[in-house]
Amino acid sequence: MQEAGIRPERYNLKWASAAEAPRFVKLITDFTAEIKDLGPLGKAEGMDPEELKQQLQKAYELVTSKKLRIGFGNTTKAMRKDNDFSEAHISELLDKKLSKTITSGFG
Repeated sequence: MQEAGIRPERYNLKWASAAEAPRFVKLITDFTAEIKDLGPLGKAEGMDPEELKQQLQKAYELVTSKKLRIGFGNTTKAMRKDNDFSEAHISELLDKKLSKTITSGFG
């Protein structure tokens, strides 16, 4: 989404198990407050509605592309092979295996 010009504050991935209800509530409450502060999609990004629509269309085409899905599959295989599921290693692999495909999708 960052390549599409969408602020990174608009997406978040955090873990909370079923046994962590208070943590889940806090994560959702905090994220909701952040999104409300940013305002409508496109406003904080400085995009007019037509530009936003075009960027979101490019993002949709990219995430539904076979090339990107294959890249994710190869990344998963590499993680399993390396037996390293740390956030740093995952970020490194994603950047290494997917950044060119993602960048070209918005070029």
